[in-house]
Amino acid sequence: MDPILRSIGYTDGPVGDRMTALGDDPRYHFAEGDAGRAEIMAFIEGKVEEIRPLMPQAFETLVPGYLEVTRIPEEVEAGAPGAYGGPGSIDGKQPGHFWINLRSTDLHNRFNLADLTYHEAIPGHVWQGEYTFKQPLVRSLLAFNAYSEGWALYAQQIADELGVYDDFPVGRLGYLQSLAYRACRLVVDTGLHAKRWTREQAIDWFVINNGSSPDEIRGEVDRYCAWPGQACGYKVGHTTIGRLRDKAKGALGERFDFRRFNDAVVLGGSVPMTVLGRIVDNYIEREKERG
Repeated sequence: MDPILRSIGYTDGPVGDRMTALGDDPRYHFAEGDAGRAEIMAFIEGKVEEIRPLMPQAFETLVPGYLEVTRIPEEVEAGAPGAYGGPGSIDGKQPGHFWINLRSTDLHNRFNLADLTYHEAIPGHVWQGEYTFKQPLVRSLLAFNAYSEGWALYAQQIADELGVYDDFPVGRLGYLQSLAYRACRLVVDTGLHAKRWTREQAIDWFVINNGSSPDEIRGEVDRYCAWPGQACGYKVGHTTIGRLRDKAKGALGERFDFRRFNDAVVLGGSVPMTVLGRIVDNYIEREKERG
């Protein structure tokens, strides 16, 4: 993050302080009120349409990616996360949703919202979820946090690897801040439940170290007050997928195909990490047999 910040003029102080300053930069804010909410919805839809035609570069087997961008209902948004997403109905009649929290337009900015879109929509939760439609019904209903959230973090990585930030370096800052954000959540999770931090200690630590807005972080800290260990699942899954990809690259060498590896991970459906390891081992053996 440091060299990107320096390249855009943010040179002094720790990265967390500089990211806080970037978040205060009016160039990256959405307008207040309903006008800003409309800007946010349009921004997300634009990023979905930009990433969609890149999917054949990342997958050999494609799904429709049928989704709508929808505001989280106002009556529950005060206690809801910044966003969440998931696939639609198996019969294809109901779209998946990228649910976005619009209680305040300050929750989102122009340098981190693209990354959030890739996590929740395509190639993240909505996209991955549609592959489960090919599974027996009970398999489409099973959920394993390390797999689903690990995939969504890996989806953010896929977007970066497809070059979406090549002409948008501030957007790459948003992506990198998101990875640091997940690491900070691990610290907060541990702090609250093992170190007996107070809620305010957790909020202050998170804001200082990641440069995220206090309004956003209060909801995240409340989430981990009530949901011990879920933050761990994100990184366990992401790290496992990355390790398995390195294993496949090492085993296959020049025969390694990025698209076919990604297919292997999503076509196996939502599984525990031990099972995902066996799926990738089987994929490696099949690729070797292909010659």
